[in-house]
Amino acid sequence: MLHVCRNVRTSHSRCWHAASISVRRRNLLTLAIETSCDDTCVSILSTTNRHNSASADLLFDEKITAKNTGKGGILPTESLQSHQSNLSTLVESALPHLPTALDPVGPRTIWLRDGNPVQKPDFISVTRGPGMSANLGLGLATAKGLATAWQIPMVGVHHMQAHALTPRLVNAMGKDGQHDDDGHSPNFPFLTLLVSGGHTMLLHSKGLVDHEILATTMDTAVGDELDKCGRLLLPKEVQAGTPDTAFGKYLSAYAFRSPEDFASWRVPATRAEEIDKPRNEFGWRLSTPMAENRELTFSFSGIASQVKRLILARSNAGSMNEMERLLLARSALGAAFEHLGSRTVIALEKLRAEGIQIDHLVVSGGVAANSFLRYYLRELLDRRSFGKTQLVFPPVEFCTDNAAMIAWAGFEMFGAGYSTDLGCAPLRKWSMDSHQPGGGILGIGEWIRPGTQ
Repeated sequence: MLHVCRNVRTSHSRCWHAASISVRRRNLLTLAIETSCDDTCVSILSTTNRHNSASADLLFDEKITAKNTGKGGILPTESLQSHQSNLSTLVESALPHLPTALDPVGPRTIWLRDGNPVQKPDFISVTRGPGMSANLGLGLATAKGLATAWQIPMVGVHHMQAHALTPRLVNAMGKDGQHDDDGHSPNFPFLTLLVSGGHTMLLHSKGLVDHEILATTMDTAVGDELDKCGRLLLPKEVQAGTPDTAFGKYLSAYAFRSPEDFASWRVPATRAEEIDKPRNEFGWRLSTPMAENRELTFSFSGIASQVKRLILARSNAGSMNEMERLLLARSALGAAFEHLGSRTVIALEKLRAEGIQIDHLVVSGGVAANSFLRYYLRELLDRRSFGKTQLVFPPVEFCTDNAAMIAWAGFEMFGAGYSTDLGCAPLRKWSMDSHQPGGGILGIGEWIRPGTQ
């Protein structure tokens, strides 16, 4: 197992201010669980409402990732086994980080094994979906057990909603986030670009539970496609030495050895430049998916296919030298990010034509940690007349799956009056779009809604 630990002690906890929220209590405490894929994550978040804004302390945050290196990707059975081995241990490690109980004999007190009294959380936050059903089920069962034993509510969180809301938690941390403005959290409405190994979608986030999908992938996700390119292009010794299967991340480090190298890649200033690309010194070019149309949808599956054909052609002719392999790695990343940026600009243009001003573009999910993507999108927006649109990226450690974002999404939902019935089931698929059949985040059953408690 690869153990990635982010343990934030109370004496060194980070405090930040987030967007205005309506909360029913001045102070709230939640324990959060995330098990949607191969990361076992537990967090404790304490929030305080002051002057119509919320500040929060991250008291505990740890993650254990199943090690799948050398196996071609994430194995569902091994990720489930990792959750089974580690989730209870992480919860046990988290409990001593709950605040000391103010009233040792009061109803809000838990007595730990070592005899110390700590505050009982106000509610449990847990990922309900989307994700791998068995993995979600394990996390959900653990959360139900804690909620039942402690007699507190539970909030079943939408995993992608949590990614979208992450900047509202972390951006006011200032030095830890990356943003173009003064660091304030994005207020609704804003655009959300969710990019990961399993998801690629562009959302118009109008409110906490009001999200409209403007574009989604019709085949593979951008992270999955870049992982495939990484398997094709990264030297075998590099692949064998990686601690996980996120080969797209290592492909970017291979293609661009330092941020100074980003400027060597030309960001197209017009759509004509996207469509009509010259061949390079090796006689080839990678085409950007859907460059010749303005359809609001993503398609990434052709990028790895182009890379594979070029590698096979070079293998038949001899071999591909290091300079050409490096250029091919940069071209694969450039094609993927150009496609992401192109659809985002088209969406911004359509919204502007409708008189809708978008001040913030939030980019979250595992691929948002890619520093070349951060550079690319800023350059593209500047070149395409959207220089005033602020880019908001979570800190790198909060781009990939984590329980802190689940805790915050749970806090926002609980603060708005929502909790989840303990009879709920995990959801392998769960749309965020409240404007499509299914009703989005609130369209499923088992919500205990405001006024029904």
